[in-house]
Amino acid sequence: MSDPGTEARGPGSAPSRRVLLGLGSNLGDRVGHLRGAIAALGDEVVATSDVFETAPVGGPDQGRYLNVVVAMRTAVGARALLARGQALEADASRERTVRWGPRTLDVDILWIDGERHAEPDLAVPHPRMAERAFVMVPLADVAPDLVPAGWSAPGQEVTRLGPLGAVS
Repeated sequence: MSDPGTEARGPGSAPSRRVLLGLGSNLGDRVGHLRGAIAALGDEVVATSDVFETAPVGGPDQGRYLNVVVAMRTAVGARALLARGQALEADASRERTVRWGPRTLDVDILWIDGERHAEPDLAVPHPRMAERAFVMVPLADVAPDLVPAGWSAPGQEVTRLGPLGAVS
């Protein structure tokens, strides 16, 4: 019997599994950065949450974020996913000058079915996702099984803007 989080891709190929990525943007063309990243992920994307607008958490004074969670099916491993996320950020001209500072695009690996990593540059599941409404609220759109019953984040305002295609 196979793991319910995997699906065979064909003889000799690695099994695909569910991957959840959190994407956020608060600089420049926020909607354009999110759309570009999702388009670049290609046909592995199986679902995208609605877009949510949130206040920044931590870091310096900065503008509001747009956030989405993307569900994918892929055989790509965690390290390769991290590299893809960083490449998407670079394509959006992200500059890493201040921790938790403003950014054109932020890509976080939130979850990979059946995988756990606890390394300085790679932690899966994301260690702080349950503390962040900007992650958990959109996550509920595409992976409600990962949101604990009764979950809440007091004091964190999240505004649903609607599907990415309808947000300008």
